[in-house]
Amino acid sequence: MNRMRTTAAVLGAAGALTAAQLGLAGAASASTAAPTEAACPMEVTYLSKFYLDKNNWVTNGGLRFGLKNVSKKQTFKEVSLKVQNTKGLRFGKATVTTKGARITQKTNQIVKIAAKTLKPGKSAAFKVSTHMLNTQKYEVKFTVYGKTSAGKKWACAVDQGTWGTVHQS
Repeated sequence: MNRMRTTAAVLGAAGALTAAQLGLAGAASASTAAPTEAACPMEVTYLSKFYLDKNNWVTNGGLRFGLKNVSKKQTFKEVSLKVQNTKGLRFGKATVTTKGARITQKTNQIVKIAAKTLKPGKSAAFKVSTHMLNTQKYEVKFTVYGKTSAGKKWACAVDQGTWGTVHQS
């Protein structure tokens, strides 16, 4: 029984982000993306589910987060995605999973990735080892911002939300 894996699935969510907008995973499955705000040129991407080991660590290297430029023509500079734990998680080692990006901030509460340039259709992503302190209630906030190629700053309101409930099998 100590080798039994716990499956975590994203269900209904409260706050501005719905379960469709915020899902996290370490298991192998297709990548999905959060709907963007009308004025936001970026999508927050993630996998749809993840697994926990017997000590409540996310398996397969941890949670994965990313940012994708959904603009057809616009290239953006100094693009950043900040993932901030607000309840029930502790972040460990963070690793960039795409070329051209870097981790610019890393604590046990915050991981921030930045890309100097993000061309149309390109992504910046990372994985972070994660320990779940409370598998019944946990929250994450996103902050997305950058500059246009002309230097104009922008930010998206993809920065809040409660992320689901765990079902154990």
